[in-house]
Amino acid sequence: MRRRIILAAAAAAGALTLTACGGGGGGSAGDGMDSRGDITIWYSNNEAEIAWGEQMVEAWNAEHPDEQIKAQEIPAGASSEEVIGAAITAGNAPCLIFNTSPAAVPQFQKQGGLVNLSEFEDGEDYITQRSGDIAEQYRSEDGGFYQMPWKSNPVMIFYNKAMFAQAGLDPENPPLGTYDEFLATARTLKQAGVAQYAINPAPTSEFFQSWFDFYPLYAAQTGGTLLVEDGAATFDSEDGRAVAEFWRTLYEEQLAGQEQYQGDAFADGYAAMAIVGPWAISVYGEDVDWGAVPVPTQDGTAPDETWTFSDAKNVGLYTACENKATAWDVLKFATSEEQDGIWLEETGQMPLRQNLTDTYSDYFEANPAYQQFGDQASRTVEVPNVQNSVEIWQAFRDGYSESVIFGEVPVDEFLSDTAARIGELAAGS
Repeated sequence: MRRRIILAAAAAAGALTLTACGGGGGGSAGDGMDSRGDITIWYSNNEAEIAWGEQMVEAWNAEHPDEQIKAQEIPAGASSEEVIGAAITAGNAPCLIFNTSPAAVPQFQKQGGLVNLSEFEDGEDYITQRSGDIAEQYRSEDGGFYQMPWKSNPVMIFYNKAMFAQAGLDPENPPLGTYDEFLATARTLKQAGVAQYAINPAPTSEFFQSWFDFYPLYAAQTGGTLLVEDGAATFDSEDGRAVAEFWRTLYEEQLAGQEQYQGDAFADGYAAMAIVGPWAISVYGEDVDWGAVPVPTQDGTAPDETWTFSDAKNVGLYTACENKATAWDVLKFATSEEQDGIWLEETGQMPLRQNLTDTYSDYFEANPAYQQFGDQASRTVEVPNVQNSVEIWQAFRDGYSESVIFGEVPVDEFLSDTAARIGELAAGS
């Protein structure tokens, strides 16, 4: 969820003193692959995820008296990534962490902290059959899966229906499908004075912020292209230019803000639109009369063909785990059709499971607000699973901020210079 990943990217992490049950000391990826016994897991401190985790653990423990799960919230720290990285270094990571950022996987893998799930006899088949084609985005450069594709929050445009109506716009069929329509609508909202800004993504410099402005629109504009493919940046192109110029116009005309807003701009009525995932449905609830549409493209794309950013969190099995066979069985249990259904009910987040809306048709029929997100979940783009992932996104954010948000560098120069730098990082430089 976005509200849980807005974290400082470079804060120093203190050494962890926790000793994970079943984690032992340091371990190699191959140790304990057949071993069974008690394990420890960590999950997010989000209330809905805790509720899911507690019932999952209770259900497993009731049936496995000799292989018990001890669960806890991920320890507090500057960020989940810092805490996990420190635990890997200290050799006391738990067996499973249900809060593993795909962007951090290459670094955790480089640290030797993650088990290649493909090395379990049924690992490859289980992952690819559960998630389908979208699983390939989570495969590492050596061909293995060092993360279980777990759940996503495909981002879309939320808009305030009351504000749209106040500005004389159609609140049920808002003109937001093309860049020209979106810009015209944003200008109308601004001129009507219904909010300070039409849309207000965070203009701050953290590496992940481009996942909630540039990247969803780039995914849509390109029909699902990653920022880096085959070791090279993809965005120094006509499509990348179109997306960057679109956002440059929003900032140049003060339709989006260049200063950080302290709070939730959409919930507070500071902005009439936001780019968020299905978690926002329960957060905004009845406090905002909202609607949701896919992110725009230059010339417009049918909703059932529009791609976006996944905003996923996955599960890692960590090498410090002594009882990896039990951990793997727990991971399959936690991502089973039954548990994915409970997850959907508890959190409203989308399991990374193929045929999602058909598998859980009763849920989506009873919860129609989530239907479009369930459909969107099959067309999502992940962060590239490449070395120096965080550094790549930081380089992109730095160039984007300077050029697109603040207009200090021409867009073409930003695209070419940043693409070259990212190519070097992807190559390991």
